[in-house]
Amino acid sequence: MAEMMSRSDDSGSNVEKSGFTQHDVVHDKDLLAAVNSRDTAMMHLTEEELVIEKKLVKKIDLVIMPTIVLVYLMNYIDRNNYPAARLAGLEDDLHMTGNQFQIGLSVLFVGYVLMQVPSNMLLNWCGRPAYYIGFWTIVWGTVSALTSLCQNYGHIVACRFILGFVEAPFFPGVLFYLSKWYTKKELNLRMSIFYSGSLLAGAFGNLIAGGILEGLDGARGMRAWRWLYIVEGSITVVVGIAVCFILPDFPDTWKNLAPELRHVANRRMAIDAAEADVDVGGGMSQLQGAKLAFADPKTYLLAAMYHCIVGATGFQNFFPSLTRTLGYGRVISLLLVAPPYIFIMIWALAHSVGSDKLQSRFWFFVYPIPLSIIGCFIFMFADAGSFGPRYFSLFLLNFVFASFGTIYSWNSNVIARPPAKRSVALAFMNSVGNAASIWTPFTYIDGSEPYYKPALGIVIGLLVACAAMAVLLRIVMQRMNAELDRLENEDVILTEKELVKLRKTAEIEGIDIAAARQLQKGYRYII
Repeated sequence: MAEMMSRSDDSGSNVEKSGFTQHDVVHDKDLLAAVNSRDTAMMHLTEEELVIEKKLVKKIDLVIMPTIVLVYLMNYIDRNNYPAARLAGLEDDLHMTGNQFQIGLSVLFVGYVLMQVPSNMLLNWCGRPAYYIGFWTIVWGTVSALTSLCQNYGHIVACRFILGFVEAPFFPGVLFYLSKWYTKKELNLRMSIFYSGSLLAGAFGNLIAGGILEGLDGARGMRAWRWLYIVEGSITVVVGIAVCFILPDFPDTWKNLAPELRHVANRRMAIDAAEADVDVGGGMSQLQGAKLAFADPKTYLLAAMYHCIVGATGFQNFFPSLTRTLGYGRVISLLLVAPPYIFIMIWALAHSVGSDKLQSRFWFFVYPIPLSIIGCFIFMFADAGSFGPRYFSLFLLNFVFASFGTIYSWNSNVIARPPAKRSVALAFMNSVGNAASIWTPFTYIDGSEPYYKPALGIVIGLLVACAAMAVLLRIVMQRMNAELDRLENEDVILTEKELVKLRKTAEIEGIDIAAARQLQKGYRYII
């Protein structure tokens, strides 16, 4: 650990270049000394610091959470105004035929997937998340507004691809950003609050779309769907500019944060990460972080789980089409989208509070799955004229969204350190997960209305597979916690396999084996 201290102090130039990681270096020398001396009293916040921590978390919540929720709201609105525009003549105006609408829907995620990992590597290097997120928000808002100029199928496909490419930096970047501000016990609720932006978009985005489509159709000689892109894209640009000035980067650079709050912010994150939320030499290379992420089997398991759950939520891109099967016109169909999303947004927040209070991830991830499967069966087999059961099934379908906040926080805990590895792993999981949105649109074919049995049958299969992989991850994490229990017992003679793991940890973290063993003390994975 002394070696890590010397590296942190003597490699100023490296820290300067490391961006994100310059704020990951533990500044509390007493805390570092506690690891060497095995003084566990220093591995916890004092009573005075716990009082300060409450003020700190409240201040962070009031500034960061509303800002990123608003940006995510605009992110989803700009992405999902395409299905709403479909109800307002987009296909006719652009002479789209066959499955061209589905191609336009899926091509966005081609660009989205391609940009995920490179973006998070760049974000971890540049170290200015406020400007980074604000810049890309302005860019995708501009692309969305310019989509109003499309005149044919080729134009809309190009705009959708570019939109996905420039939207990609936001989501995985924010996941990584939140993991730098909140402890693992706080993350699930904050991830769910963040994700509520997409649920708000599902609800109010369609309400806004309904108002625009009804009130601006024909204004200045333009169809309503063009106004939809202009209005919503312009709002996003304004929000992006505001983000650059409102969103703080890190405690060390937040001018409105008092010194005692800044000190506690650094200490609590260092303690939560078991002193390991630092990159080698104060600045692990992004290439090395990528190698670590791709060498960890858990990265692929989590990515596969996320692919299944994102694929299962493919119905959100067709929600107006699903509500249209209930027998109402364009505006009413859009309005009917809102209640299921508002319900699940409230449920998901309560769900995340319970997950954080009970420190449980597996059960809170799994229980929504059977409820969503029941929703699929009701929609598939209830009589087309029975409004009540079919509309109720849409509420059940949405239960799968409650699992999103849980898997986001589970990801950050399972791939906890070092930051360069975590940033790449989060981006890779999000990239693989969203790749499901490339192929799922083609399962919702017009000929399958009003029951959409092929698509919802696939949803059921994806949910079952996701639950099975969650069970496997639970078993893996239980075994890893058992290994940590052994390491904590100083009287236990370690096996050669355990020594190999400790040597690898020591090499990655830039410390000796004794410090690497102490690194595990008190740390457990949340299951």
